[in-house]
Amino acid sequence: MSVTKFRDIKFGVTRVKLKQGVPGVEYLSAEIPLEKFADRMADQLKFWASKTPERILFARRIKLADGTSGDWKHITYGQAFTYARHIAQGLIDRKLNEQHPVLILSENDLEHALISLGCMLAGIPFCAASPAYSTISQDFDKLRHIISTITPGLVFAANSAKFAKAIANAVPLNTEIVLTEGFLDTHKTTSFEQLINTPITQAVDEHYEATGPNTIVKFLFTSGSTKLPKAVINTNLMWCANQQQMRQSMPLLAEAPPVLVDWLPWNHTFGGNHNFGLVIYNGGTLYIDDGKPTPLLMHETLRNLREIAPTVYFNVPTGFEEIAKVMKTDDVLRKNLLSKVKMFFYAGASLAQPIWDSLYESQEKEIGERIAMTTGLGMTESGPFALFVTNPNVRAADLGVPAPGLEIKLVKDKDKTEVRYKGPNVTPGYWRSPEETKAHFDEEGFFCTGDAVKWIDEKDIHQGLRFDGRIAEDFKLATGTFVSVGPLRAKIISTCSPFIQDAVITGLDQHEVGAMIFTTPLVRNLTDLPSSAPISEVLECPKVLAYFQDKLNYLSKSSTGSATRVARLILLSEPPSIDKGEITDKGSINQRAVLKHREKLVQGLHAGTLRNILNAGD
Repeated sequence: MSVTKFRDIKFGVTRVKLKQGVPGVEYLSAEIPLEKFADRMADQLKFWASKTPERILFARRIKLADGTSGDWKHITYGQAFTYARHIAQGLIDRKLNEQHPVLILSENDLEHALISLGCMLAGIPFCAASPAYSTISQDFDKLRHIISTITPGLVFAANSAKFAKAIANAVPLNTEIVLTEGFLDTHKTTSFEQLINTPITQAVDEHYEATGPNTIVKFLFTSGSTKLPKAVINTNLMWCANQQQMRQSMPLLAEAPPVLVDWLPWNHTFGGNHNFGLVIYNGGTLYIDDGKPTPLLMHETLRNLREIAPTVYFNVPTGFEEIAKVMKTDDVLRKNLLSKVKMFFYAGASLAQPIWDSLYESQEKEIGERIAMTTGLGMTESGPFALFVTNPNVRAADLGVPAPGLEIKLVKDKDKTEVRYKGPNVTPGYWRSPEETKAHFDEEGFFCTGDAVKWIDEKDIHQGLRFDGRIAEDFKLATGTFVSVGPLRAKIISTCSPFIQDAVITGLDQHEVGAMIFTTPLVRNLTDLPSSAPISEVLECPKVLAYFQDKLNYLSKSSTGSATRVARLILLSEPPSIDKGEITDKGSINQRAVLKHREKLVQGLHAGTLRNILNAGD
């Protein structure tokens, strides 16, 4: 007999109010109001440091000389608050401000966290840039763009060896560099140890008291598609309001201090605002996971999850896919991960149904009940939390209802409905870009997201909304038939799981829909080739081509017309490029950027001039 019981979890918003506007416009909001929230995120740090000074705030494994990681190093709330005050004094001494903030180049680590807290206490904005812009990029163009946009007065990086080339090529010579390890010949260099030992004066309290809800806390850059990334202004008001919205939507956050094991990068809003903020706001603990859902680093995430039991666990679909696979046979992982967790949460892309089924199967085997897999909708400009599901019976693409205090506007756009946001968690705009800011807000002050939604059940609006793709991604075939990219892409990913990372849909002004497929490393399992075989050879293997041909035929037969029928596809051997904006740190694919930079490939796919094109059977 199938078990359908879920581990006890409460959902804070289960009912909504719908108001009709002019024809084609509706307004949706939660029935419950937004409760009072902190004026500053630093207030929460100060509160918990006073109330629970010995509780662990951050922990990260110590890096050993051989490159491996050892035991955990912990920083308590009391220690973090003291360290942050020393750092704040150092930043104040340098006369940094919003015109010349702090730029952080390196990955999530304890020093990165403490510098962020120091900035918050001093009222000096900070910006975490994607580490890939410094360590993977070959031209450093996006890093230069970030620097020219925010004009930092100080730059922090973990070590000189890893970031020296980027700093030498992109950071102005008169900019001070703070390093945890090493030194530079090209720039004035200060050690992190020096910064954290700056004697504290009364200036720290004075600067702290001068901050308020409208103080800019940080700049978060969008991933960028066909344009360069934009600097999203994040104020105390925006961040604190969003954290209160999360607490009311996910009541478990207030029931007990949350414990996170998290790798999500702090230069993204999911890791840097949602999760980093969640811990500080609710007095929780963040174990910094140096793993990642990649073949080279996933083992570290699994190691951490075998040892540390989170109370709520966040990841992207590729991470959950690997965890689901390993949990089938790894008794230690299954037991520890499921011992205390009350909720799973995914974002960033669609989660294929087979992954859900596998996770549920392992959960029922281990604890006799299921853990709710939750999700929602948000973006950098909304803090990010905006919509959240209303019950544990979530299906792929469900988004739920607005968070308390957020009003959403539903605007008809041909046969789609765009969702727009207005509330205290929405950004005031883009830094030093008034024209971009103006272009993204409508005449009523709602932020235009470009996301399309539809009702989960038109007869029951309290269930909320489902994702219906991106307005800008959808297109028409030469026949005038409209193609809805989001649902089609999700169906392809689900059908081809676990051998597909993402699908880029093609067909603008063509007669048929096509798809370009980025595969996962697991595709090698379909072949007998050695692990050293190049990916181009793997994707030309008859067994691989036969697998995808079979899936293409299935998709063709189950389609309902030309707009949902994938007529042809090609497997891509060239990985997505971060320099071209084709992929983010989280591993999500930017459809528009891929289509722009691989235009000749798209033309060849539809002209039938490329090798190994797979065509759907009749």
